[in-house]
Amino acid sequence: MFKFLTARDTWQEVFDSLSKNKLRSILTMVGVWWGILLLIGLLGSAKGIENAFNRLFGDFATNSVFVWAQSTSMPFKGFQEGKMVQLTLSDAKKVEENVEGIEFVVPRSQSQALLVRNFLSGSFSINGDYPLLDQVQKKKLIHGRFINQSDIDGNRKMIVISENVYKQLFDKDEEAIGALVQMNSMNFKVIGVFEDGNMNMGPTSDVHIPFTTFQQIYNRGENISWMMITGKPEFDIKQIEEDAKLILRNLNQVHPEDKRAFGSFNLGKEFAKITGFLVGMQFLTWFVGIATLIAGVFAIGNILLITVKERTKEIGVRRALGATPYEIKRQILVEAVFLTLLAGFFGIISGGWILIALDAFFGQGPDAAIVNASVSITVVFIALLILVVLGTLIGLIPAFKATSIKPIEALREE
Repeated sequence: MFKFLTARDTWQEVFDSLSKNKLRSILTMVGVWWGILLLIGLLGSAKGIENAFNRLFGDFATNSVFVWAQSTSMPFKGFQEGKMVQLTLSDAKKVEENVEGIEFVVPRSQSQALLVRNFLSGSFSINGDYPLLDQVQKKKLIHGRFINQSDIDGNRKMIVISENVYKQLFDKDEEAIGALVQMNSMNFKVIGVFEDGNMNMGPTSDVHIPFTTFQQIYNRGENISWMMITGKPEFDIKQIEEDAKLILRNLNQVHPEDKRAFGSFNLGKEFAKITGFLVGMQFLTWFVGIATLIAGVFAIGNILLITVKERTKEIGVRRALGATPYEIKRQILVEAVFLTLLAGFFGIISGGWILIALDAFFGQGPDAAIVNASVSITVVFIALLILVVLGTLIGLIPAFKATSIKPIEALREE
C-alpha cells in the first residue's frame, strides 16, 4: 500500500481525473472546506469565550459565597418583623468553627469616604480587610504590596488603592508608593496600586485599609458589613451556604425559616451554571461542525459516483487488461480521501485566519469578550482524522460501484 501511495502514476491519475472538470472538483470541495472552517471557527471562538470567562473569574475562589445581613421577614421570640440584623466578628468565627467544609471565612467592613491629595480629591468606597482577602480574591498589583499581618496588628494607617483612584489623585507616571493620602482628616501611606480590570464581587472595592484600622476609625467595634466564605474543593458550596445561614439565624435570634434576614451571592453556583453553558456550547460546536462535514463529504461521494459513471469505459479497459477489483477500489478511495483532505487543509488554514481576525477585533483590552481564540494541535489532528475516516467511508460507495462494472459491458458503452 505504501508503494502504491508513493508511486508517481497513482497521483498522476488522481490529478488527471480531477483536472478533467476543475470547476466541479472545486465546488465539490467547498462543502468540506466550509465544514472544517466552521468547526475550527466555532471551537476557537468557544475557547476564546472560555478564556475570557477564566480571566474574569481567575482571581476568585470560585467555590465561595458572600453573606450579608438584612431585615427579618418573620416575627420571632418577641421581635417583630423588620428587625435589622447586624453581622459581627463573633458570627464569622462561629460559622468558621461550626460549618463543615469551610476553608476560609473573611470578614469585611465597608464605608464611603473622601480621599484628598494636594488639590485633588474624590469620593471612593473604603474597605477594611485582612491579608487573607488576597488569597481568595486576588488583586493584580501594579505596584507595591497588599495589606499584611503587621499592618493588622499595629492598626497601621496603610492604604492600597485601585488604578482608578490613582488616576484621580496622582499625575501620570507619578510615583504613588510611599505617598500620603488624606482620609477623614488622617494621613494614610500608599503601599500598593492594583488593576481595575478584574471583576469585583460584592461591594465596589476602590480602596483597602487594614481591617483593624477601619474598625477603629469608624468605631465599628465587632460589627462587620459582610463575610466571604470559601469551601474546600470536595464540599458543596450550596450546602455550606445553607449551614452558615442556619447558624447565623440561631446566633441572631432569627426565625429558622426566615429567608430574607441574610442575603447571599453564591459564586460557586453561578460558576457551575456558566461551566455547564460552556460544556453545552462545546458539544453543540462539535455537533454542528461534524454534521456540516458529513454533508460536505457526501457531496464528494456523489461527485465520485458521477465520475465513475463517466469513466465506465476506462475502468472496463483496465479490468480487461488485468486490473483487480482491489486496485480499482484503491484508486477511487485515494481520490476520495485526497479531495477530502485537500479541502480540509484549506478549511483549517481559513479557520486559523478567522480566529486571528476575531482575536484582533474582539480580543483586545481587559473587558474583551473573546481572549486568545484558538484551537489546540490535538483538535486539528482529530479534525484531520475525522476527514480521513469520512473520506474513506464515503469513497467505498463509488469504489464498489466501480468494481461492479463488468469489463464486457463497459467496453460496449460509447
